[in-house]
Amino acid sequence: MTSGWKMLRLFARWQCLLLVCLLLPSGWAAAHAPGLSSIDVTVKSDQVIVKLTFALQDIEAFAPMDSDLDAEVSAAEREAAKPDIAKMLAAQLRVNIDGADVQAVAPGAVVYDEQNNAHVEFIFQSVPHQQLQVQSKLLAWLPDGHQQYVTVRDAAGKTLSEKMLSRADDQLQLALSPADQSVAQNDSRFSAFADFLKLGIEHILTGYDHLLFLFALLAVTHSFWPAIKIVTFFTIAHSITLACAGLNIIELPSSFVEPVIALTIIYVAVENIMRGDHPKGRQWLTFGFGLIHGFGFASVLRELNISSGDTGILLPLLSFNLGIETGQIAVASVVLPIIWWLNNKPAFAEKFLKGCSAMVALMGAYWLLERTVL
Repeated sequence: MTSGWKMLRLFARWQCLLLVCLLLPSGWAAAHAPGLSSIDVTVKSDQVIVKLTFALQDIEAFAPMDSDLDAEVSAAEREAAKPDIAKMLAAQLRVNIDGADVQAVAPGAVVYDEQNNAHVEFIFQSVPHQQLQVQSKLLAWLPDGHQQYVTVRDAAGKTLSEKMLSRADDQLQLALSPADQSVAQNDSRFSAFADFLKLGIEHILTGYDHLLFLFALLAVTHSFWPAIKIVTFFTIAHSITLACAGLNIIELPSSFVEPVIALTIIYVAVENIMRGDHPKGRQWLTFGFGLIHGFGFASVLRELNISSGDTGILLPLLSFNLGIETGQIAVASVVLPIIWWLNNKPAFAEKFLKGCSAMVALMGAYWLLERTVL
């Protein structure tokens, strides 16, 4: 009996370690990998306009801004870096019109926004009559997994083609004949749905703050029904604010949303420690905090001006949200059996809940400091 009891304790500790490793990957410094950028191409009667949108942290390694090396980037340094950013992106952007590579008529115009994104616009005087090809060679420099969403529109704003680029497939080719266009538009709609579904799955699987929040919520459950209520309330809440933010009905800046997300993680973890494994009204707490997390999900699409075809933001929003739910269910299906097994072992339940919740609270505190003062 003694040896069996020791083996049981060892197995429980190993399961806890596995759980922590699952939910705390090595990327401690960032709750969200930037991982996404966009290219908007407008084909007019006399020119082609290409606008690239990047998170600054995606490109600052290739166009350094901190010229005085004081670990802070001033407004003057950001302004001074614009020519280097434009030059670097121009060298990595290939535009081919009717079989010939073309160059922009002037250096790219760089504009920053309040979400630390850079918008760079290039103008090409040639006009395609048969074929347009856009290649983003910068993807070879960026971390594996970074994606660029390309949308090509005509002068009236009608979408001609759209595609998610990756390091393995870094170019979009568009044939401009009417017959080819009808087929391309149907294919691009299906492709856009699949691309944003996959993006939603990847986002939740690498959104460590959202995963830790969900884990802290579920750590008090002992069975299926309480867990399904928590997951359902979280889904409804973040879907509401994801839609509101994506449709620009409600806008909250990331500088506010991201620290508050960290606070929700701390609060739930501390409540687990203080109130134990039977806190009342956990589903309502989940709903309230889930509203905040929805704004965090929405920032992925809204801040980069992502849209798709005639549906605008609606298609990316729907498929991205479905991807988030798919990833969330996949994670829960792995984690919940471990949580329930440990919570139904009286000798380990309290230690498991308080130990894991303490680690979650510390991680939330780190993110709060990182997003406010670091």
